[in-house]
Order: sequence, then structure tokens, then C-alpha cells
Amino acid sequence: MNNMQQTVRVGLFFLLGCALAWITFESLSGGQIFRKSGYTVIAPFANLKGLKAGDEVLMAGVKIGTVSQTRLANRQVEAVLTIEPKVQIPDDAVASVETSSLLGSQHLAVSFGSSPTMLKNGDVIKTKTTVDMNEVIAQLGSLGAKLEGVADNIGKALGGDSGGSLFAKVDKLVEDNGPKLTETIAHLQDITAKLKSGEGTLGKLVNDPKLHDELLGAVGEIRTAAADARVFMSDTRGIVADVKAGKGAIGALLYDPATADNLKLTMNNLRDLSAKLNRGEGTLGKLLADDSMYKEIQGVVKKADRALDGFGDQGPIAAVGVLANSLF
Repeated sequence: MNNMQQTVRVGLFFLLGCALAWITFESLSGGQIFRKSGYTVIAPFANLKGLKAGDEVLMAGVKIGTVSQTRLANRQVEAVLTIEPKVQIPDDAVASVETSSLLGSQHLAVSFGSSPTMLKNGDVIKTKTTVDMNEVIAQLGSLGAKLEGVADNIGKALGGDSGGSLFAKVDKLVEDNGPKLTETIAHLQDITAKLKSGEGTLGKLVNDPKLHDELLGAVGEIRTAAADARVFMSDTRGIVADVKAGKGAIGALLYDPATADNLKLTMNNLRDLSAKLNRGEGTLGKLLADDSMYKEIQGVVKKADRALDGFGDQGPIAAVGVLANSLF
């Protein structure tokens, strides 16, 4: 009985060892044992970024093949892909090396294409370069160094020297100005309380709808006035343009030489006429400057008045004779 149990245990251990060996071999070989045959596609890259034989080839997350080999070729590297026979890849599809997990495992991702032409055995697929995790970590390290330099510069600007940390200097700055900051915050609280209670112009503007409406009305009136001012300025520019073009009386006066000459001649004539009147020349001049003619006219007017007074007692013919005799 003991021999039978020992034999069973040995058999179980043997089967378990075979299963472990099979799992290990499948993991290391990428499951290529008893794999169906497929066609080969070449994917050239500048850097495979850890991609190795046995890694999966995925399209939209679905496995369509494996990386059967990686090799150097003419100053670049190539990944030889074995694609399942039933899968067809358009010749405008693009392959890229992607990270499968944070542990650094890689896979080859193939995008969907739209070309009706499919890749054949031995064809080269288009590839694109993706960001490597190591490059991201290196860039983060560089960014950290730059941030450290910026913090150092800010520390120098705040403290005047490079000693002490930035947070310590900021803490000291806040501590030194603590009372002022507290007073400022208290003032801000007081201002906000007054605004909330509607005190002051700004508080009324915030809380009084009527004042708000009046302000909007005033703004509307200002806009109307501005529009009227624009119309006035436009009309003024039009008038100035017409004047410059010689249109109208003012335009002709300013820009028409003939009109200007006529105006000058008229003014000269008026000056000559006024001078003659002042000197007593001509009938009108004598009338204005000679008192004797005025007295004679006044006497004639008196005689005419006396003659008109005598019309009431005379007939028409006699009245004419009397008037003639009175005047002459």
C-alpha cells in the first residue's frame, strides 16, 4: 500500500513538473509551438524600445500575430512579424511599438487602414515612432532640474541669497507680513459686507434693480448720443468735402478764383461808393452831406402841405392850378 501511494505521488509530481515546463516554454517562446503557419510582414524601426521575439501583434486590442524575430538591417532595426493567415492588413496601416504595462512589457500595435490593397508575404508595413517610457522619465528628470533652478532663482529673488529653502523663505515672508495680511483680509470682509448690504454706490448698483435699470438707460442714451455724434461728424466731413470741392457759396468763395475776384471787385466798389458819399459827391452824397438841399426839400414839403389844405374848397382844375402855383 505504501509503494502504491509513493508511485502515485511520484506520478503526480512528474505530471506537475511537465505542466510547469510546458507553461514556461510557452511563455518564453510566445506560444509558437503547434502554431498555425501565417505570412510574414517586415516592420522597420529606428528603435524597437524593448520589443522582442514572442511579443504579440495587436490590432484594436485583438491579437493577429506575433513577433517572430528582431534583427539589425542597414542602420535600423526590423521586427519580423508572423501574421495569422485569415487576417488581412491594408497597405496603408501603420505599426507602432506600444507599452503593455508599467512593468515595461511591449507589444506591436497595428492601426486600421482604408486601402483596398492588402499586404502580402514579405511586404514592409509603415511604422511610426512613439514616446518611450524611459524618454518620459528622462524628460521628467530634466523638468525637475529646471523646476529646481526656477525655485532657486525665486528663492534668490525673495531672500537675496541662495541659502534656505523656498518654502522657508515664503513662510518667513508671510510671518513678517502677517498683521498686514490680516488687516487687509478684514478690510476686504468689511467691503464685501457693505456691498452685500447695499451700502455705497457700488453696493446700490449691485443690489438695487432700479439703479441698475437707470444705469442701463444712461448707457443707452450715451450710445444714442455717440451715434448722433458719429452722424454729425459724418455730415461735417461731407460739408467739408463739398467746400473743398468748391460746391456751394462758401466753397465757391474759398476755392473759386473768379468768385473771389468778383467779391473783391464788389467790395472795392462799395468802398468807392462809401467814399463818394462821405465826400458829398452825387445826388445821394449831396443829400447826405449838404444841408441846403435838405432845407429846400423841407420847404417844398411844407408848400405841398399848404396846397393840399386848400383842395377842399377848390374844384379839380382850380386845385391843379393852385398846386402848380404853390410849387412853382
